[in-house]
Amino acid sequence: MVNVSNEYRYILEKGSKKHHCPECNKKTFVCYLDNETSNYLPEIYGRCDRESKCSYHHSPYKDGYSKMIWIQEQGQDISDWKPQRIAHKSLPPVKTTFIPVEVLKQTLKNYEQNNFIQNLLQSVSFPFMVTDIEKVISLYRLGTISKGYRAGAITFPFIDINGNVRAIQVKQFDKTNHTTGTDFIHSIIEKHHAKNSKSLPVWLEAYKMNETKVSCLFGEHLLGKYPDRPVALVEAPKTAVYSTLYFGTPEQSNSLIWLAVFNLSSLNLNKCKSLKGRNVYLFPDLSKDGKAFDLWSEKAKIIENQLEGSKFIVSDLLEKLAPEKDRERGSDLADYLIEQDWRKFRKEPIQIEESISEKELLPKVEIEVQSENLTRPDVGRSVDEFELYFKSITLPATVKLNQSSTITDIPLFIESHLSIIKANSEKPKYLPYLNRLNELKQVLAVDDIGSLH
Repeated sequence: MVNVSNEYRYILEKGSKKHHCPECNKKTFVCYLDNETSNYLPEIYGRCDRESKCSYHHSPYKDGYSKMIWIQEQGQDISDWKPQRIAHKSLPPVKTTFIPVEVLKQTLKNYEQNNFIQNLLQSVSFPFMVTDIEKVISLYRLGTISKGYRAGAITFPFIDINGNVRAIQVKQFDKTNHTTGTDFIHSIIEKHHAKNSKSLPVWLEAYKMNETKVSCLFGEHLLGKYPDRPVALVEAPKTAVYSTLYFGTPEQSNSLIWLAVFNLSSLNLNKCKSLKGRNVYLFPDLSKDGKAFDLWSEKAKIIENQLEGSKFIVSDLLEKLAPEKDRERGSDLADYLIEQDWRKFRKEPIQIEESISEKELLPKVEIEVQSENLTRPDVGRSVDEFELYFKSITLPATVKLNQSSTITDIPLFIESHLSIIKANSEKPKYLPYLNRLNELKQVLAVDDIGSLH
């Protein structure tokens, strides 16, 4: 960074380098520099180049910052200093167009085609109970893309605190629930109409004019329903879903509301205004040299100062525990959770306790719980009973196990589950497979499918 000679100590950075504006989140922001140290001032100080649409300009000379630094350099106490609020030029409000609720409703089906959901039920190391999956589907309004080039993808809707659908992200996942493709439903609809030479719906024409599509938090609509719950903030919707599955839904005591901002750079004041008055715990993804952690720590302080009654605490859990290879690939909390048995977390929910030495609230996430505490059935006896039962009936071609899962090859389903149980009889990994076989048995018995030999 070049030190530019100027009669003022604090100057706007010269050149073409731009940053994300704290007001509109566009990369059109010019930061203030300290002309003596060549360091940037805090993120709030700068000017947005979008003068006709944003007009954000926060000067260190107008809110007392420059005087505060001078007082500090004289050796005086500045612990009580707070930046003075500056009223920015008011612009005519820009009308935001929302995605029609009917579009969202069209995605709320066909979960048997949803790769992400089916992976959670069958492919992960510790498959979840159907009831838990149904809860998160209902909580976050998760949906499915049933046709087209994104068929099988999951939809993550961004619904604001007033129930408006701001955006619907579309994600495709492989068998390990790692991302293979990303899209948005408005883009899919636009491509479909263009391919078929059709005019765009009126709402989509207007929606395309929105400056920011993802303009609220994922899961924000839950804040109104749970006004007293603290919030956990992560980068991606997937991580919020995983965390809810492991640590519990917000109606449970001592649970958090897990929300997502969308990505690392989109944490900003506008998105967090709905968190006013809350305790918020942030879990940034890992990154090389801890850059993501540092960025969120800096932004959290700025946002906290702007939201009265709020407390923003950035967790250093991953920073303390993660090896270097995980930092290089940008692992997140979900990458660690999915390797654990979710039953351990039901016994040890998140605890929020006060750290006297640091005088702030810190979240404590208990990753390790002794597996010996789990109650295990007699595996050998269970396997024998299942084998005897399934051999004694005529199996149907297909069976709908639940609202989210349909078994199309029942003999293969039974054989694979029994094999996993036998191979892992000394580990808690077999328990989900045992539960699913029992669930299949109950469905067949209730529906009276087949007949005894």
